[in-house]
Amino acid sequence: MKYINYILIVLGAVVAIYSKAEEEQNQYILIAGILILMAGIYRISKTIPTKNSEENMFEDNEN
Repeated sequence: MKYINYILIVLGAVVAIYSKAEEEQNQYILIAGILILMAGIYRISKTIPTKNSEENMFEDNEN
C-alpha cells in the first residue's frame, strides 16, 4: 500500500515535467501533475508521527 504513495509522486513529477517540456506548455496537464504529486506527498506525510507528541503528553499531565 505504501508503494502507491511513491508511484503517485513519481507519476506526478513525470507528468509535470512532460507538460513543461513541450514547446507550448499545457496548463491543465501541469496542474494535474502537480495535484498528483501533492496527493502522494500528503499521503506520505500522514504516516509520519509528530516530533513532540511525547513531550506534549508529559506537559499536559504536569499541569
